[in-house]
Amino acid sequence: MPAPVRHALLLHGAGGGGWEWNLWRGVLAASGIEVATPDLRPAAAGLEVTTFDDYVAQARTALRALSRPRAVIGASLGGLLAMACADEADALVLVNPLPPRPWSAAMPARAWPDTVRWHGDARLASTRRALPDADDATALFAFRHWRDESGAVLRSTQAGIDVKKPRCPVLCVVSTQDEDVPPALNYAFAQDWDAELLRAASPSHVGPLLGRSARGLTGQVAGWLSAR
Repeated sequence: MPAPVRHALLLHGAGGGGWEWNLWRGVLAASGIEVATPDLRPAAAGLEVTTFDDYVAQARTALRALSRPRAVIGASLGGLLAMACADEADALVLVNPLPPRPWSAAMPARAWPDTVRWHGDARLASTRRALPDADDATALFAFRHWRDESGAVLRSTQAGIDVKKPRCPVLCVVSTQDEDVPPALNYAFAQDWDAELLRAASPSHVGPLLGRSARGLTGQVAGWLSAR
């Protein structure tokens, strides 16, 4: 029987940071799982020319620094990054992930500028609308910590990223409602990948990380990881 997962790399979504995993970090640590929650960094030439491959390289380096057995956990853009380096993981957890090709073709089309000003144009009211299931303190913290993002990265994910189905166990966490990634899309993706599906009682894209039910959800993910 394989040893339980004892280390995990947590990859945040576009416009976010390692802080998105603050609640998950505590719950996983209490379950005996040591975690790393790095911030994805722009390329030396600047955010506007940062690519998806730049982020993948950072994720692989961070994952290789963890002892095995190890898991890689990703949310949204971080989910797609986690898929891209899952060949070096013993378990994969995806939270409302941006889907790879061919499912990416069904994503709502958006035009991304070279620099997406999620920090510069952040508003507390819009943050509150994006986090309907979070408390006021969490929404205020998120509003103050959003960061700008590379439009090149987001354009490439919309065009479609090819990833191989991993050999390790996969858990896909999907919100009941999600305006960014349609839940039905991730249901179909999870079924094709033979992934276990965990439906999160959240009405938002980032609610499984920052919403009021996130703590209980993380406990379920910790139990799944321990059983791996």
